[in-house]
Amino acid sequence: MTEKDTTVISRTVTRIVVPLILLVAIALLLQGHNLPGGGFIAGVLTVASFALIYIIFGLDYLEEELLHRRPESSLDVIQPSIVEDYRGLFAAGLILAAGSGVVAMLFGVPFLTQAVLFVEHVPIYHEIELASALAFDLGVYLVVVGALLTILAVVGAE
Repeated sequence: MTEKDTTVISRTVTRIVVPLILLVAIALLLQGHNLPGGGFIAGVLTVASFALIYIIFGLDYLEEELLHRRPESSLDVIQPSIVEDYRGLFAAGLILAAGSGVVAMLFGVPFLTQAVLFVEHVPIYHEIELASALAFDLGVYLVVVGALLTILAVVGAE
């Protein structure tokens, strides 16, 4: 799909909506260890924004304009090269999510036990709460983004 296949309105709306979707995804990710939300829904929203970019601008736009690399256009290539990056995200997320549970076991507490650290005297915020659940949520986020973007890129390339 090229820019000639879409309308000016759809391209403009996409440029406005995608950053808003990503901002909401980050907010949901950061509130996930205290309130409903977290890594899964943030990952789904992130993939929805990428899907919107794929639909309006195409897969090549992401590689050329945003990642500044040339997409492979050979006919014998079954999947785009960006899929390897998405698989790396998936693997990193899986390691992070599982690792956050294993770290708790190293301290002699049950798997995935949450620990909280309060950092005081932070400019503007005064105090920040850092929970180990954030590491787990971030791992889930990376797994969801990596898996769904892999599926989206492979299916979209066909």
